[in-house]
Amino acid sequence: MRSAIRGGKTTPEVSSQLIVYAVAQAFQISPMEVYRMPARLVKDMLMIHQEAKILEAEEYEKAQKKLK
Repeated sequence: MRSAIRGGKTTPEVSSQLIVYAVAQAFQISPMEVYRMPARLVKDMLMIHQEAKILEAEEYEKAQKKLK
């Protein structure tokens, strides 16, 4: 599991568990709700979350540069 989280080789089962965990944590919903969602919706939600995190990191970097 640890190597899968860090981008190592994984099985489809472990990958799906990580995806369910990530979506449930990101959107503060039950993992069972994620299991009931269509796969396309889960993928879209992960992409939205990724873009939000990238934007957050960019804003953080800008703020850090202003402090220097």
